[in-house]
Amino acid sequence: MSDLIAKNLKNRTGLVVDGAMATELEKHGVKADSDLWSATAMIEKPEAITAVHKSYFEKGADFATTNTYQANVGKFMELGLSENDSKNLIIQAVDLAKKARDQYFDSLTEAKRAQKVYPLIAGSVGPYGAYLADGSEYTGDYNLTKAEYQDFHLQRMELLDQAGVDLFAFETQPNFDETVALIDLLQNKFKKQQAWLSFSIQDSETLCDGTSLYEAVKYFEDVDQISAIGVNCTNLENIQDVVRNINQVTDKPIIVYPNNGDIYDPETKTWQKNPQADTFTDLVPEWIEAGAKLIGGCCRTTPEDIKQIADYLV
Repeated sequence: MSDLIAKNLKNRTGLVVDGAMATELEKHGVKADSDLWSATAMIEKPEAITAVHKSYFEKGADFATTNTYQANVGKFMELGLSENDSKNLIIQAVDLAKKARDQYFDSLTEAKRAQKVYPLIAGSVGPYGAYLADGSEYTGDYNLTKAEYQDFHLQRMELLDQAGVDLFAFETQPNFDETVALIDLLQNKFKKQQAWLSFSIQDSETLCDGTSLYEAVKYFEDVDQISAIGVNCTNLENIQDVVRNINQVTDKPIIVYPNNGDIYDPETKTWQKNPQADTFTDLVPEWIEAGAKLIGGCCRTTPEDIKQIADYLV
């Protein structure tokens, strides 16, 4: 199995992960305040998803993360869709990302193509807490058995794999037991696949469920199918310390994609602007110096934020 991230990092300071989906979809008229969050667009306005992916590629992203973080066959069926139509929506999310990649890459001159790494499609696998849609991806305050976690995640992973993602993105993972179940699933059911693993944290040393970040990272150090490990959906100011801490216990590439500094209220599902927040231009050099290798943005980030990262890394 070829490690695609390691291959693409060759002769590069770092790779550029994309940014927020829901924030950009709202600019296309998609409402993202339901239990499906940005996955609503897969039903209402799929062409907007392609446009968002393409906008990130155009600003320098090396990855498109599929719009499947909160997508779930069961949740689609609750809305009245058939099981087959619900499954097809997961597959469609991958196809939309591939379409954006094709449109972007085909638009480049031959010389430009030769300078670029071919972008990868990362199949987003959000935590069980995202399915609950109650903010528990920021607390990890839920407890299923290993088999129950695997039953929940298996179908979506099968569909993403079937649709041809280059790797999985196990992202915003707040619950250590859930990540153990996910990685076991990866190793036993998807032996030819790779993944990045990105935790949701309460501070620079601790997962949201209270697990030590050091111990969580060390636990997966010898899993070859994990091609990068890190955190996402946290404050910008946490990242430098997080990278330093992770760097002490892993040789894997470190991935970070924080929020843009705005403040989220999970009860109202709304954001408040933070005019005091630092910019990616300010902070990316510090993160690279600390050891980060894959950098992008999570909630509220835009293509312009991703351009700031790309301008430094390219």
